[in-house]
Amino acid sequence: MKKLILSLTLAFLILNSSSSLAQGIRKPVCAGLFYEKNANILSAQIDRFLHNVKISNPPPGEIKALIIPHAGYIYSGQIAAHSYKLVQGKDYETVIVIAPSHRYGFEGCSIYPQGGYQTPLGVAEIDQSLASKLSKASGYRFVPQAHREEHSVEVQIPFIQKTLPQAKIVPVVMGIPQKRTMLTLAKALAEVVPEKKVLIIASTDMSHFEPKKSANEIDSNTISIIQSLNTNTLIRKMERHENIMCGGCAVVAALLYAQKKGESKVQILKYGDSSLSGGSPFRVVGYLAAAIYLETQAVKFSLSSEEKKALLRLARLAVDQFITEKKVIDYTTQNPNFLAKRGAFVTLKRRGRLRGCIGFIEPLFPLCQTVIRASIYAAYEDPRFPPVSAEELKDLSFEISVLSPLERIRDPRQIKIGKHGLIISKKGKKGLLLPQVATENHWSREEFLQQTCLKAGLNKDDWKNGAEITVFEAIVFQ
Repeated sequence: MKKLILSLTLAFLILNSSSSLAQGIRKPVCAGLFYEKNANILSAQIDRFLHNVKISNPPPGEIKALIIPHAGYIYSGQIAAHSYKLVQGKDYETVIVIAPSHRYGFEGCSIYPQGGYQTPLGVAEIDQSLASKLSKASGYRFVPQAHREEHSVEVQIPFIQKTLPQAKIVPVVMGIPQKRTMLTLAKALAEVVPEKKVLIIASTDMSHFEPKKSANEIDSNTISIIQSLNTNTLIRKMERHENIMCGGCAVVAALLYAQKKGESKVQILKYGDSSLSGGSPFRVVGYLAAAIYLETQAVKFSLSSEEKKALLRLARLAVDQFITEKKVIDYTTQNPNFLAKRGAFVTLKRRGRLRGCIGFIEPLFPLCQTVIRASIYAAYEDPRFPPVSAEELKDLSFEISVLSPLERIRDPRQIKIGKHGLIISKKGKKGLLLPQVATENHWSREEFLQQTCLKAGLNKDDWKNGAEITVFEAIVFQ
C-alpha cells in the first residue's frame, strides 16, 4: 500500500510539474551559472555590454532576425550585445526565440504556449496568441522536457528584458536537426508573423571545442555560407552532424523566413571566440552576432550637373572667405539634396598636385554643411600640408566626393576597383582611400587593400589578419 501511495505521489508530482511548466512560469535554471543571479548586478552588466557597442553602420533595411550566441555572459555577452544594441528601444511587439535542444532529444519543435520565462529581472510574458497560431500553423506542440533545463533560450531573456522591455516572447526549442523541421517552422513563421511587429532571434554558438586556429577557419567558412544565404549547404552540413553550429537549425529557419518576406541580406556585427575571454585556446567555442534584414529599394542618391557645379562653387567660396577673412560662410538653401545628411570629402589640388584632402565618413551634417566644413579643413587643417595662403587661392582646383552609406564586408573579392572606396580598421587604427585613388594609381584589388592598410598605419597585409574592411561608393566631381 505504501509503495502504491508513493508511486501515485511521484506520478502526481511529475504530472503537476509538467502542468505547471505548461501553464505557469518557467523558473530560471541558469542564473548564477550562465549569468548573474543578482538583479542589480545583472542589469548593470548588460548595461555595460550595451554601452561598449558603437553602431556606426546599421543595416540599411528592416531587421527581421538576429543571430546571437548563448554561452555564459563572461564569454559571449559582449558579442551578444552587438545584436541587441541594434534593436534596443525599437517597437517590436514580440520576440520569437528559436534555440536548439542540448539536453533532450526529440523530433520537431517545442513551442512554449503560455505563462512566462522568469529571470532575476522579472517575468517575460509569453505571447499566448502568437504561440498558439504558430503551433497550429506548424503542427508542433509543447514538449516540457525540451524547456525544463535548456539554457539556449533562457540566456537570451535578460537581454530582451533590458533592450525590448515592452515585448512579449515565444520560446521555440528545436530538436534533432532535420530539413523538414526547418522548412516547416520557416513556413509557419511566414504565415503567422505578419499580424504583428515581430523579431526573430536565432540562438546559436558556432563551432565547439576546436583549437583556436581551426575554430576560426571553420567559423569563417560557416559565416560566408550564412552571408550567401546558402541554406541548402547549411542543412547538409547539419544533417551530417558537422561541427559548425549547435543552433544551425534556428539560423536556417530564420534565413528561410526572412527570404520569404523579401530580398534578404546578412550583416555580420561581431565575431569572437571563448579564448578572447580567458578560455583555453585549445578548446575554443565560436560566437557570432549578425543581423538578417530586408534590403530596402531606396531611390539612389544622385546630383544633377547644376547641383554639382553649385557645390563646387560653395566649396571654393568657403575656402576663399575663410582664408581671407577667417569667417565661415553663412549658407542657407531649400534644396532637399543639399539638406540630406551625407558624408563627403573635399580634395584640393594646386597645379595638379595634392594640396589637402579632408572629409567626413559618417553622414553627420547636411551635405551643404559637410562640403563647407570639409573644404575649410582641407585648406587649413590637413596635417600633411601648411595652411593654404591667400596667394594660392587662384591656383586651387576642387574635387568633391559624396559618399554612399558604408557597408562592412568579409570577402575582399567583393571590392570593385573604380567603384568602391575602402576603410580598413584594426586596434584603433583606421585608414580611408577614396574610389578614385585606386583608379588614378592603376592599383589591383590587393594593392588597394595594402595601400589602405598603410594609410591606417598598419602592416600592409593586415587586411588578411583580422582587420575590418568597409566599402563605400562615391559621387565624384570636379
